[in-house]
Amino acid sequence: MEIFEAEIKETLRREQVAERLRTLADMLARHNEVEFERGGMRFKVKVPDEVQLKVELEIESDERELEIELKW
Repeated sequence: MEIFEAEIKETLRREQVAERLRTLADMLARHNEVEFERGGMRFKVKVPDEVQLKVELEIESDERELEIELKW
């Protein structure tokens, strides 16, 4: 049963995406948690020392997709 889900889809420049990924990586490395702010609400989620990482690349004739998933 899903209790909460937040999904955001945006179109950003490649450099902006890289900065967001760096920020997420810094949160994981330094604070052992990730933080999201959506609609005036702030969410902090603790992340354990070990997580499952899944990286998936899909290549179609007219579209590419790279998914990065962390699960614990």
